[in-house]
Amino acid sequence: MAAIPRLNNIIHALEQGTVPIAAFVSPPSVENVLALSGARYDGVIFEAEHNPYDIKTLRDCLQYMLNRREILERGTLSPAVTPMIRIPPNGGEMNQWLAKQVLDIGSYGVVWPHISTVEEAYNAVAACRYPRPRSARPYEPAGQRGDAPTHAARYWGITQQDYYARADVWPLNPHGEILVIIMCEQVKAIDNLPRILKEVPGIGVVLIGEGDLSQNLGFPRQYEHPAVVEAMTAIRRICNEHDVPCGHPHVDAQNAARIVDEGYRFLMTAPTRSYAGLEACRKLLSKA
Repeated sequence: MAAIPRLNNIIHALEQGTVPIAAFVSPPSVENVLALSGARYDGVIFEAEHNPYDIKTLRDCLQYMLNRREILERGTLSPAVTPMIRIPPNGGEMNQWLAKQVLDIGSYGVVWPHISTVEEAYNAVAACRYPRPRSARPYEPAGQRGDAPTHAARYWGITQQDYYARADVWPLNPHGEILVIIMCEQVKAIDNLPRILKEVPGIGVVLIGEGDLSQNLGFPRQYEHPAVVEAMTAIRRICNEHDVPCGHPHVDAQNAARIVDEGYRFLMTAPTRSYAGLEACRKLLSKA
């Protein structure tokens, strides 16, 4: 495995102690992919929660992330911008088949909406891991992903055996290339977050669901309301206490300085074609 460089750019950035920047691709389309795949993002997240779930379109989008000249010039198999997918079901639905499908087409990570309990978080991580014998370490969360690696291994450009070795969740497995991002979007989730991060290994990032959280607090999309700010601060504090990166979902040129200063370790910017939020974050992080 040592001969294969890190394939997931977002994981690479987190390992290096730098702040990765990503954007939602909404709707997932070849046209949007072509616009974003050459931008200076570390990764993109195809938005399949609030858009129709279409596995064929998602597969096409992943393929168009690849640029053969870029792969040759960079000397690495990894896409310059790492593709991941936000799947539709809320955590309470305990639904695993969608994670299985997006991993099987080659996604480097899964974003799980509305994870609010230990059981839901365990289910999310388990769905992204292959089963293994109890003697294997790390064993928990016990893998539930079905065995069908052909398309994903081909997309990653490695053998099936190398894929098995790397298709595990990071940082639970230091060699893993799959990033599990859970979204914290309810007051109940904040209350349970200390237990979630203590009892469920394998969570790579906690991404705040600012819109749904503000709804739950009774102040829809009033992101500067003291109650919303207090809740987001609490999430960030809990993540810091457990050394799990906390992500901010809505960074633009206007709020980038404040968000970077607050210490978020994963940034989602508005995917506008001007890339103002992206460039603002890059400039600020270069000075940090």
